[in-house]
This record gives sequence, C-alpha cells and structure tokens, in this order.
Amino acid sequence: MSKKTSPSPTETTLADTSERPDPRASSLFVNSVEKAFQILAVFGPQKRQLTLTQIVAHSGMDMSSVQRFTHTLLTLNLLRKDPKTKLYELSPGILDFAHQYISANDLVSRATPFLQQLAMETEAAINLTILDGPNIVYLQRIVSRYVLSPEVIVGTRLPAYCTSSGLAMLACLPTAEVEAILDQSNLIKYTRYTVNERDQILARLEDIREMGYAHVEDELYLGDIAMAVAITDANNQVVGAINIGVARPQWNKGADKEKILSLLIAAGRAISSRQ
Repeated sequence: MSKKTSPSPTETTLADTSERPDPRASSLFVNSVEKAFQILAVFGPQKRQLTLTQIVAHSGMDMSSVQRFTHTLLTLNLLRKDPKTKLYELSPGILDFAHQYISANDLVSRATPFLQQLAMETEAAINLTILDGPNIVYLQRIVSRYVLSPEVIVGTRLPAYCTSSGLAMLACLPTAEVEAILDQSNLIKYTRYTVNERDQILARLEDIREMGYAHVEDELYLGDIAMAVAITDANNQVVGAINIGVARPQWNKGADKEKILSLLIAAGRAISSRQ
C-alpha cells in the first residue's frame, strides 16, 4: 500500500455545532467523568508515554486536577506509571472496555463467520464497520497478505464520505440525515482522486442506491480498491457494512469485480437476514 501524504483520516475535525443545544449544560452532566476521559484522550501514537507536566500541557487542566485524576486512573488500572522514569501510559485495562463492547455486539457475532468465509474465498482484506457520526468505526477486520495497512485496526475511525463502507451506509439514510452528517464532516481531499464536493457526494449516493453497493478506488489511500454493501435490520434500517479491500497489483478488474461483488452481496444479504 502506498504511503499517504495527505492529513490522516483520523484527524478529521467536526464542523461548528454551536447552534445545537450543548448537552454539557445539563444538570445531569458529570464534569469529573469528562475530565477523567480528557486525561485518557491525551495519549496516542505520538504520545505513548508522558510526564505529569506533559499531561497538564496536553489536557489543558491544572496540575492539581491532573494529579488527582491520574491517581484515580492508576488505581482503576486504566493508566500505569513506570516506577523508574515516572512516565505515564495507557494500561491494558483500557482494552477491557473494547472487549466488552465487541463481545457483547450481536452484529459482530453474526457477521464473523461470513467475514471469515469471504477472507478464505477472496484472499482480500475483509472489514465490518458501523457508522458513528461522520465516521465509520471498524468492529472486525481480517487482514490480507496483499493489503498492508497497519494503522487500520479494530477501533480505527475513517471518514464516511470517501470510504466504501461509509458510502454504502450513507446511501441507506434519508437525505436530511446525510446532509447533517456531511455538515459534520471535514470534506478534504486525501488523494487527488478523493470525491469531496458535496453535490458530487450526494449524486454518488443516488448511484449507490440504484446499484446496491459502493465502489471506491484510491480515494483514501493510493493503491486501494474497495467495495462495500450495507447491512440492515428487520426494519430495513442500516446497522453496519461489510467491505472487501484489494491491492491494485492483485486487481483483475473484470473477473475480480464480478466474483468479489457476488460474494460480497450474498454475505451482506445473509447477515441482514439473520437479524
């Protein structure tokens, strides 16, 4: 897979939502809970280990508050501290929440056998995603020896408007809901092939509704080809999407598209029918 030179998709920012009611203004909102998560959120790929002073700088909180919250998070096994370097980092205990979510998710349990079968039949990367605001979130991922994207793992967020899974799910939503999601999206070009014009996206969704699947090439990462179908529930409401990713060197446009598309559509229908 080619290295991307554009801004990371996970750095997508939300549009101004100042006109909407602020839920933080509610008397039900617990500020201390927000601050605890604010501490956890400062850690990331470029900030794996931090001093107390660095946590203060990145969180925007004062030293006294940071000391109290880091102590609490250490006690709860959500942070850990190196006794020699005094550096803080996320604890494996964080993964307990992800595990609880994935293991309790009915969509994941129903889809997994079909994802495994697709992976065996296509030798491609297979993904299960859901829509969360302007992004898709990966719930399950089966990697391929041909498609190498180590930064895309379970929990990764990518923009919906230029990913096959995102477009497949957006095509199932009412226009007003799509418009609201696009309002929250930072519609930028990740490659020269990214379709990021609002009118073009809306027209594209009309085509996807007619075809029943989404097809994307080189829009997020150069060299990536992906097709996706939406998964719906018993009320025909979209609940997720599955997609197949193929590296361009392994792509035989005519034969591969026909084969992969038939397998993908069949799997999407099977998962939807098991709701």
